[in-house]
Amino acid sequence: MSTGFRRLAAGLAAVATIALGFTVALPADAQEMRRGGTLVYGKPKDAVKLDPQNVTDGESFDVTRHIFENLVQFVDEKTEVRPGLAESWSVSNDGKTWTFKLRRGVKFHDGTPFNAQAVVFNFERMAYENNPYHKGPFSYYASFFNGYPGDLEKVYAADEHTVVFQLKKPIAPFLSNLATSSFGIMSPESVKKYGDDIFKNPVGTGPFKFVEWVPNERLVLEKNKDYWDRGKPILDRIIFRTIPENSVRVLELEKGSIHVMHGFDTDQALRIRQNKDLKLYTQTGMNVGYLAMQTEKKPFDDKRVRQAINMAVNKQALVKALYGEFGNAAKNPMPPVLWGYNDAVQDYPYDPDRAKKLLADAGYPNGFKSELWAMPVARPYMPDARKAAEALQADLRKIGVETEIVTMDWGVYLERTKKGDYNGLALLGWTGDNGDPDNFIFTLLGGPSRGGNNIAQYRNPKVDELLLRAQTLTDQKERAKLYEQAQVLIKEDAPWVPLVHSTQLGASRANVVNYKLHPVGAHLLINVGFAK
Repeated sequence: MSTGFRRLAAGLAAVATIALGFTVALPADAQEMRRGGTLVYGKPKDAVKLDPQNVTDGESFDVTRHIFENLVQFVDEKTEVRPGLAESWSVSNDGKTWTFKLRRGVKFHDGTPFNAQAVVFNFERMAYENNPYHKGPFSYYASFFNGYPGDLEKVYAADEHTVVFQLKKPIAPFLSNLATSSFGIMSPESVKKYGDDIFKNPVGTGPFKFVEWVPNERLVLEKNKDYWDRGKPILDRIIFRTIPENSVRVLELEKGSIHVMHGFDTDQALRIRQNKDLKLYTQTGMNVGYLAMQTEKKPFDDKRVRQAINMAVNKQALVKALYGEFGNAAKNPMPPVLWGYNDAVQDYPYDPDRAKKLLADAGYPNGFKSELWAMPVARPYMPDARKAAEALQADLRKIGVETEIVTMDWGVYLERTKKGDYNGLALLGWTGDNGDPDNFIFTLLGGPSRGGNNIAQYRNPKVDELLLRAQTLTDQKERAKLYEQAQVLIKEDAPWVPLVHSTQLGASRANVVNYKLHPVGAHLLINVGFAK
C-alpha cells in the first residue's frame, strides 16, 4: 500500500468506526424542544425537480435532502464524511475498489427494501446512457466521473448488504462526492412506476416523506414514522413556501407566518439582527458568484475581449454596495477558505482605459452589444442578481459595451446556461458540494464539464491535464500545487469575471431550535424543532 493510500485508508477506517445504530442520542439541546409541530420554510424559488440525480440547483436540493439519503453524509457544519446508508467502507491499496457495508432494516417510503441491488440500480441509471431509466443530464455524475460511465468500471452487489464500486482510476474526492445531494438513493420501484414523472413523485429513505407539491406555491413533507434513525425527525411536517420577493419573505418572518428563511440582502440582514424575535445565522461562504462569458461565441472567443470585460468591472464598488460586511471580492474561481487556493494570483485591475484599448486591439474600437443574463432567484452567492446586473451594465457601458438584461424562469435559465445557449454574458454562482477544490475548478471550468456546469464552455487542455492529474492523487500538498497552477492559467484565459465570495445567511424565528447552516449550502431540518 502506498503512503498516500495508507493515510487515506487509515482516515477512512477512523471515520467508519463511528457507531450510528438504531438508538441515537438526540441533539444536546433537544430537552428544550417540544416534539411535533409544522415548520414553514420560506424559499425565494420553488424546486425545479425532486429527482436529486437530475438537478444542480440549491432550491431543489433543499427539499430532496430531506426525502433522500446517501451512502455517506457530511457531519453538521463541516465537510467531513460520516456513515449514512452505508455503515462502513474500505478502499483497496490502489484506490480503485471501494466496498460499502450497508445498513440493515432500512426501507424506502413505499415499503420496498433498501439493499445493495437498489444502490446498483441508482448508479447504473446515472452511469449508462443505454440504461432504460437514464433520462436526463445527470450533470453531477458526468462531472464527478468524467462522463458516462466515465471513470466507473462497474458497480455490483457482492451480497444483499454489500455494494462494490470498481473505478478505472483513483478519484481522490470519491468519498466526498458520494455525500453530495445528487447521489441520493431513490426507490427503484418508484423509478419504474413513475417513469418520466419521477421528478414529481420522490420516494427515498429519508426522515421526511413527500405529501404534495403545488408548483410555485407550496411543497409539503411529513415525518417518516418508520425512519431508521429512531427519535428523528423532531417535526411532524415541513411546508416549503415559495415567496419570490426577498422583502416580502422578511415581512412574513417578522409576522410569524413563516419560521425559517434564506435569501435576503445586506440591509435586511442588519434588520433581522436587530429584531429580538428573530435569529440571524451567518457562516463563511464556501461559494463564488461570477459573470461567465460564452467563450465559443464571438466576441468572447477572443481572450482580449474577456480580459477587457474583467478590467471594466468595478468589483470592489459592486461588492461594497450589494454585500457590505457580508461579502468579499473574488479573484479566483474558488473561495480562499479552501485548500489549494492560489492567493499569489493577481486580479485584473479596474481600468476602463486599458479595457478600451484591449477591445480596440481585438477589433472592437467602438465596443459591441451583448445580452447580460441575470438569475431570477436569490442565491447565497447573489441575493439580488438584478441589482448586480444593473451595476455591471453601467460599468460595461463605460467601455462601449451595451448590454440588454435578460431573465427567465429559473429552470429554463439553468438548462440553457448549461448548454451554453446564451448570447454573451451570464450571471451565476456555485456553492461547494464537498469541500474539495475539484468541485470548483474541475466542475465549473474543466473541459469535460462543458454542457453541464461549465457554462462558459471553457476549454484549455493544459488546465484539464492538471485537473485530471489532481483527481488521481491522494497527497493533498501535491494536489494543491496542481490546483494553484490551474488558477494561474484560468486567470490568463479569463473565461469569467469572478465577482464575490459571500457570507452565507439564514434567519429564523427566535423559538426555532437547532437550525444550522452548512458549508455546502444545505438547510437541514432533521434536528430542528420549536422551543417549549
